[in-house]
Order: sequence, then structure tokens, then C-alpha cells
Amino acid sequence: MSNLAVSYAGPGKVELIDTPYPEFELKDGPGVNPANVGRKVPHGVILRTVATNICGSDQHMVRGRTTAPEGLVLGHEITGEVVEVGPDVEFLKVGDMVSVPFNISCGRCRNCKEGQTGICLNVNPDRPGSAYGYVDMGGWVGGQAEYVLVPYADWNALKFPDRDQALEKILDLTMLSDIFPTGFHGAVGAGVTVGSTVYVAGAGPVGLAAATSAQLLGAAVVIVGDLNADRLAQARSFGCETIDVSLGDPKDQIEQLLGVPEVDCAIDAVGFEARGHGHGAASEQPATVLNSMMDITRAGGSIGIPGLYVTGDPGAVDEAAKVGSLSMSFGLGWAKSHTFVTGQCPVMKYHRGLMQAILNDKVSIAKNVNATAIPLSEAPQGYAAFDEGAAQKFVLDPHGMIRR
Repeated sequence: MSNLAVSYAGPGKVELIDTPYPEFELKDGPGVNPANVGRKVPHGVILRTVATNICGSDQHMVRGRTTAPEGLVLGHEITGEVVEVGPDVEFLKVGDMVSVPFNISCGRCRNCKEGQTGICLNVNPDRPGSAYGYVDMGGWVGGQAEYVLVPYADWNALKFPDRDQALEKILDLTMLSDIFPTGFHGAVGAGVTVGSTVYVAGAGPVGLAAATSAQLLGAAVVIVGDLNADRLAQARSFGCETIDVSLGDPKDQIEQLLGVPEVDCAIDAVGFEARGHGHGAASEQPATVLNSMMDITRAGGSIGIPGLYVTGDPGAVDEAAKVGSLSMSFGLGWAKSHTFVTGQCPVMKYHRGLMQAILNDKVSIAKNVNATAIPLSEAPQGYAAFDEGAAQKFVLDPHGMIRR
């Protein structure tokens, strides 16, 4: 059986390719760690992909800003229907609809048992932590495809209570695989609570999810900063205040909004491709957001950093940044006793609760991030539009199961 999938085809390019239908064994291929080749997966399930999203993290690879090899099948935001179960699967069955955390975790190691599923010790031979279709993450095949293998499925997959209800709310539920928990993790890491004043850097989908999460946690004011007018308008559409960082330092604009030049909590949803503020907005300055957040976060406050930072960036602006070394004003953060929360979101910590919030109409994450369903065949156009700054979260629909 064929399996149409989206692959990285070199800087600035993705293409649809015909790949093998998944088996319960990890095969050799672009990006697969040699130590994982031949790994048996009797604990896995094969999903018919119902929805799989284009993520800003994918864009870093597609722009050529990582060491991702050409031919890598992309996609780590996966929602699907079980069509086959491995012999060691006990609790999932054919026909179940599930959300798959982008983190691949075993459920058996010390970190998994402590809830740190973003840094599982057993799924990536190179380092703690793994993900589908991502550079240096072990080589587990991505889910921007018609079918995908999910290992340790009883542990990893979140089963939806009702199939019909899931399909009705699929544009919301597809956000559970990554951006909604990731945004929520950023807000939790930043210490957002009832009455907080919050600054979110970045109005892309993760930033909008973080802003939504801050509202869900009871923030008094959520301010979103970006350079993109359309994305700022999207943030205002669900009650956020906004600032255009191309006009100057966020600190001054925050003072105009709040009366003081600081916030209780700050969330970096930009990451390592950050640009300068004010007149420097056109140039890449990878530490800009981190330094700004130390400046505007109150003493004793916390900074959540769901934005991606990497250890290898071939397209970086200087030699230090190419290996992930940034010119941070860390002394300021130390002097202000800031707490920094970084790294992959442990999706499993949050996804069940956020699912319940969606199913019980407590949040409209799809509306807030402007979820837009497109066929798998239009993935290249979706990547191009997203790269140009479209204020949309593109959801790929491989089997035509999403109601337009």
C-alpha cells in the first residue's frame, strides 16, 4: 500500500513523495539514527492520519536552518484513527480516534515516570527527547502522511471519548498534539495565574496558543508583540492587547498599556530566528527576545520559553549562533532573580485537561489560531504561505475527513 507524505527537499522546498506503508519496525531512511534501524515496535499502532499540522518548528528545517537531511518525512502534530495494533498493545483498538503527543516517550524510563516525557531516555540514541519527523530526534518517521506508526501507543496516545464528537471538534482537538500544550506549558512556566499581566513575544500559532492559555489560566491582561500586522490582528480578535515591536522597545509600549514598564510573566514564542526591535526589526538578532524579556519581567518573575532554540544552525548570523551560543544579558536575569523554563513541552502533562476544556466548550483554540484545513496535496502551498507570514494555522487533511 502506498503512503503519500510530505518531505523536506532542500532549503525552501517541500515535496510530496510516495513512501512505504508503516510496519511495526523502524526502517532505515533519511534522518533515522543508525542505532534505531531495525528497532521492533510491537507496542505500536498504525494510524490513518485524520489531521496533521504544519508547525513553525517544521519551518526552521524547511528554511535550511537546521542540519535536517533532504528526504526527511516531516510532521510531528498528529491526530488519527487506529487501523492496526501491534501484538503488545492492550488498551487501544481499531477505530479509536487519538491525539499523539509530538514527544515520543517510552513510559518506562526515570524521566517518563517523573512526567518529563519531553526528555525520554529510551527513544533517541543521541540525546534525551524525541519527536516524529524531526532532525536529530532519532529518526521516527513524520506524520504529514496518509499513515503513520506510533510507538508505545498505550502510553503515548490520548483516546478521544467519542468518535463523532471528535470529528465535530477536530480542528480544535488537532492542536492537542503540540501547539496548545506547548503554549500552555509556556504560560505555566511563566507563572501565569489569576490577575497576572502577561507579555507574549510572537503572534504565530504557538504565541496565540500561549495567549489563549494565559487567558484560560486567569490572566488580567495578555499583551502580544510581533512585527506582522495580520497576526497581531488575529491576537486582538480574541481579546489580547498588542504591540508592534517594529515601532520600538516593547518596554515603552507596555508602559503605555499598563502604566508600568513591566509585566508579571513573559513567554518567548519566537525562538532562535528572532529579529531586532525598532529600527533593528529587519535584521536577525537571535537573543533579542530573551534579553527583552529579562528587561520587562518584574523582579522575581518567571519567563516561559516554548520558542525553539537549537544547538546547530547553519544559517545563523555569526559563528557563535551557529552552535547555539547567544549574547544573552544573563546577569540581568540573575540580578532580578528570574526563573527560566525551557525545553520541549511534556505534552502528556497537559493534553487530557486541555482536551476536556475543548470538549466542554471552555476554549476555542482553533478559532484563536485561525485553523485552516487544506488537502495533503496542498502542503507545499501551505508551507509557502506560512513562511510568508499568513495569520493561519494550516491543518493538513490527508483523507478528506475534516468538515469544511
